[in-house]
Amino acid sequence: MVPSKALPVACAIIEDATGRVLIAQRPAHKHLALQWEFPGGKIEPRESPADALLRELHEELGCQAEIVRALPSFRHDYPALTIEMFPFVCRLAATSPAPRALEHAALRWVLPHELPTFDLAAADFPVLASYQT
Repeated sequence: MVPSKALPVACAIIEDATGRVLIAQRPAHKHLALQWEFPGGKIEPRESPADALLRELHEELGCQAEIVRALPSFRHDYPALTIEMFPFVCRLAATSPAPRALEHAALRWVLPHELPTFDLAAADFPVLASYQT
């Protein structure tokens, strides 16, 4: 059996000064409808994961972020597709406007210990575990 090609995806744990992180609720008409996720998106060909993340955050949230550090990448198998996740810890740039839900159903700033109470996308649990260690 030939392994499926993984879709490269970058995501951000955006921290604020109070220790909260930003999560976004996926739109009802997309894969993983209405689940919560760390914002980000697909990495285009010839685009680095970091560049893709900053582009996606600008397109989907209308904000500018700064990458603080990368977390370990990993593969995650959903029933319909396999992704290769490239997670980063970020903060908003000093001159950035507040994030807006331009492509999501909702945004929420939450404390990390509150995240298990949300219906998080399955691929975000390893991101959270890596972030908390």
